[in-house]
Parts: sequence; structure tokens; C-alpha cells
Amino acid sequence: MKKTLIAASVAATMAISTQAMAARDYIYIVGSSTVFPFATVVAETFGKKTNFNTPKIESTGSGGGMKLFCEGVGVEHPDITNASRRMKVSEFEKCQENGVADITEVVIGYDGIAIANAKSAPEFDLTLRDIYLALAKDVPNPENEEELIANPYKTWKDVNPDLPDIEIEVLGPPPTSGTRDAFAELAMEGGCKTFDSIKTMKGEDKKKYKAVCHGVREDGAYVEAGENDNLIVQKLEKNPDALGVFGFSFLDQNADKVKGAKIDGIEPTFDTISDGSYPVSRSLYFYVKKAHVGTIPGIEEYVTEFTSDAAWGEDGYLADKGLIPLPDDMRAEMAKNAQSLTPMSSPK
Repeated sequence: MKKTLIAASVAATMAISTQAMAARDYIYIVGSSTVFPFATVVAETFGKKTNFNTPKIESTGSGGGMKLFCEGVGVEHPDITNASRRMKVSEFEKCQENGVADITEVVIGYDGIAIANAKSAPEFDLTLRDIYLALAKDVPNPENEEELIANPYKTWKDVNPDLPDIEIEVLGPPPTSGTRDAFAELAMEGGCKTFDSIKTMKGEDKKKYKAVCHGVREDGAYVEAGENDNLIVQKLEKNPDALGVFGFSFLDQNADKVKGAKIDGIEPTFDTISDGSYPVSRSLYFYVKKAHVGTIPGIEEYVTEFTSDAAWGEDGYLADKGLIPLPDDMRAEMAKNAQSLTPMSSPK
């Protein structure tokens, strides 16, 4: 009798859960502000081409999206999260703890992180070391590189005599943003490790090394401008002395308003990001919760649309929006895995 009651209770719970899930008849997507415009175009195309409802997409930042995505399974939780950096091990483990067991990882293409200013502003040609010295919380003492001091630099000319004599003011994303994570890893750390004294620290004390290389100053030189990259573009137009940090797609879409700085002599363009010569470029992702497939309508079809050549191919409509496509062989393999919803392993 007890076993029968338990079985009945489990069945009833599953039935209620299924009914609740079925009550939502649209795909719910969260995550990266960088991937947001690409996902939005796919969602709109998907809504027009199929009989499914257009997905609901919220720009929460990569970190915020991962948190929502990994909270659990059910109608109140997202089906897909977009990300401008790879899922962290800690996030994967949190998903597993909360019953989000089978997750499909999809690399959709590449993007560069631009450092841009208004069209009317001076040209900038920055090195990775310049970026680190301008924005790091602590930097090597110019008189003794073995010693770290609070960042003393006020102007770009203080950082490098060849740069403009303009006060350092950089508008960028908050810590919850994948763009911020990638910028810290690719640009800040890239410049940080040009100092031998810091580079050797990596093998001795990884935690301290990361704190030194990824720590952003908090004295007003770096201004957290939220997850809305369009807002950064608007602020740059109003303030020609400021620079902004955002994905290449926003630079590409706003080329009439802002221009990208060269980094190590390389301009951020479709071709330089595609061939890997632009130093600050990264992969973009989305993640699918397999437990929702078959209950929330249209997930498989949405994934198929996103990974079709018409969307993410070299001549696809996402390339027109600034997405840098994957190489043909990698794109074909990724489409196969995505459309079969192959579960990922831990991203260790």
C-alpha cells in the first residue's frame, strides 16, 4: 500500500509538472547582451517561418543568465541561455545539483571585443599593456616593477607618451557580463603578463596572479555602464573623451557613430577577428536545457533554425548583423551536435 501511494504521489507530481510546463507555449531565453541581437533575429525569423510562438528573450548578462538557467527544471526556469564566454565549472556543477542534468553546448561563432570612441574623437592605437596599465586596480611601480602599487595613471598620456593627453574614462560592462570576463582574460591579462615579474607569479600563486591581472580599478576611471551596449554607444556620442568596451557587432552596427581603436596595430574588423589576428576575440555560445525539450514547444526547431546555413553560415543573415561564422567543418560538426542535442561534459 505504501509503495502504491508513493508511486501515485510521484506520478501526480510529474503530471502537475508536465501540465505546468505545457502551460508555457513559448521558448524562454536569457543571457548575454552580446548574443542578444543574434538570438533576437533568429527568434523573429523562427516566429515568422513556423507555427510556433516567437521566443521571449531577456538580456541578463552571461553570468545572470547562467544563474537563472541553472536554478532548476520547470516552467519558471529558462529553456536556453546565451553566453559570450564558456560555461564555468562552478555553473555546470550548480546546474547538476539543481537537476539540470543534460545540457547541450552550442558555439555559434566568433566576436571581437572592441574598445571604441566617438567618430569625432582622436584615434587610439593601444597595446595590451596600455589597456592593463590604464584600467588595472594595481600595477607595477614604474621605478621598481617587482612592487605593485595602486594605479597612479590619470591620463592616457601618463600610460604611454604616444597616446592622447586625455583623462582615462572607460565605459564598460559589469562583472555579471561575459564580455567583462572575456575582456579581463584577453585584454587585461594579455597586457598584465607582459611584465616578467607578474608572469612568474602565475606558477607561484595563481589566485594572486588572477587578482592582479583581472582586478579593475574602482576610482572612477572605469565606469560600469550596465548590460545595455546601445547605452554605451549613446554615451560615447555625448562624451568624445570617453572610450567604451563592447562586442564587435555593436561597433559594426553603429559604425556611423563610433570607431574602434587599433589593438597592437590591428583594427577590429570582420576579417581580422575571423583570421584570429585581432588580439581580443572570443567564441559565443548558447546552452539548451534538454529536460524542457518535448514539453516546451519549438525548442528543437529553434535550435535547427539557429544552426542552419541560412542563419549562421558565411552568407547567412547573422553575418549581416556582425557574427563571425565558424569554419565550415567546425560549423557542420557543431550543427550536428546541436540538432541531436548531444549533452556536454563538464567544461574542466
